[in-house]
Amino acid sequence: MHLFKTIFHHNYHTLNNTSTGPLVSLLKSRSVIRFSGSDTIKFLQGLLTNDVKKFSELPSKTASYVPAPNLPPVYVPPMYAAFLNPQGRFLYDLFLYRKPLGEERLDGSVSDASGDLELFADVDSSVLDELLHTFKKYRLRSKVEIDNVAEDFSCWQLFGGNLAEKSDGEEETEAASVGRVPAVDHSAMSSSHGNDVGWQWFKDPRVDCLGLRGVFPSKETPPLVEPGNETNELNYLLWRIENGVAEGSTEIPKGDAIPLEYNLEGLNAISFDKGCYVGQEFIARTHHRGVIRKRLLSLVFLDDSGKVEQKVGPGSEVINTASGKKNWVCDDCTWL
Repeated sequence: MHLFKTIFHHNYHTLNNTSTGPLVSLLKSRSVIRFSGSDTIKFLQGLLTNDVKKFSELPSKTASYVPAPNLPPVYVPPMYAAFLNPQGRFLYDLFLYRKPLGEERLDGSVSDASGDLELFADVDSSVLDELLHTFKKYRLRSKVEIDNVAEDFSCWQLFGGNLAEKSDGEEETEAASVGRVPAVDHSAMSSSHGNDVGWQWFKDPRVDCLGLRGVFPSKETPPLVEPGNETNELNYLLWRIENGVAEGSTEIPKGDAIPLEYNLEGLNAISFDKGCYVGQEFIARTHHRGVIRKRLLSLVFLDDSGKVEQKVGPGSEVINTASGKKNWVCDDCTWL
């Protein structure tokens, strides 16, 4: 197995410093594409590992996609999913977002509520053209359009600080997902955490510690982005690696990686209740047998005082003090 590079760094305590607050990064390593057309859900449901049908579920008639003081708001959270080859090996990962319903504005007006459902996806920029070609190859006669909208939309990540440690109410404030929090002015809150056509931050669908994620129009500055908290994407990479989460077709080797070895089921990317999709047979069989021989894990090497005093380079011996078993740091381990 091509082992994912483990990155150790000295910035973790800075990124995790609650006094500095969360940081925000424009993810240039991700590009945005759009799926539209009457067969969008059916098309993606047969290809991706997650249950895309959830995007077609209709909200309650008493709810509103736009937060209002007297109506419970409805938000369709993003979804993490993977696209596999027929042998069940990883090809691409993507985050799916539902377009705000009819581009309904905060004042209640609707720009266009008659179109078909549209889904946006942020994908690995390094394989963008290849990914688009692969999707279009499977399209056949399906009524679905697949467009590159990377010039029009960008992906952002809000992370670090004490973002993942906030109480439920505070987290909902940051994400503008306020449906479970009573006695809150939802419309005012959404005004500060989303823009005037409904694009907003959401909790990262993988794990809470990764913070918030969102797709926003490229010509606009997302809410919560300020000169003092915007940082290079490398810092998000370090934060994510520190939490043991791989992303994209480079870190998760395309055509070779088994999704379960990279914890994609634990990152909410796989539904074991949906119907068939490409590569489903291998994934289901491996999951139900319960035999996964390798797992991606993050490792931090500490001395007796709890500090890292020296680099743990490739070839270093690692001893399990409980069993006495010896292992070694692989050649793909990199220190930054």
